[in-house]
Amino acid sequence: MALPLAPGDGDGRPDVAGSVLTIGVAVTVPEPYGSVVQDTRAGHGDPLARAIPTHVTLLPPTEVAAEALPRVRAHLAAVAAARRPFRMLLHGSGSFRPVSPVVFIRVEEGAQECRELEAEVRSGPLARELAFPYHPHVTVAHGLTDEVLDRAQADARSFHAAFPVVGFTLSRFGDDQVWRPAQGYRFTGH
Repeated sequence: MALPLAPGDGDGRPDVAGSVLTIGVAVTVPEPYGSVVQDTRAGHGDPLARAIPTHVTLLPPTEVAAEALPRVRAHLAAVAAARRPFRMLLHGSGSFRPVSPVVFIRVEEGAQECRELEAEVRSGPLARELAFPYHPHVTVAHGLTDEVLDRAQADARSFHAAFPVVGFTLSRFGDDQVWRPAQGYRFTGH
């Protein structure tokens, strides 16, 4: 079941034929946990802290033609219709260093469901290759100095959040460099 979140796909701009949109798909981390992670990112000086809602990525930033958006939405609705809610547990920290300057919170429970969802989302009209193997996580610091990344990783070790995942969100990247929810999809499988 698709749930509209905002008119104009969340950024107030019409979809102009011939235009290219940057989209992403993610499991949104609910409140109060989402704000805690954003505040933590901001506290570490991460300039992206307020531009990206707290999430577990299912489809990284991907360019699509505006004309393809109805097909993309139908694909995401079909993926959601076949899935059931699951429990997610976020706990502990990790890092992709030295390959990438990212510190994250681990997905301790729900990781397999995220892997399955990611494969289903990244198929059909959203089929694409990834730069790195998929690893479900919640970013807490990105692109900062090693000293700050070390501190962020130590601070995130005690993070703990458990919640039901009932769907995922299609988001669009705006001209102002901010990600905004465009459409929510609830799991309705049995």
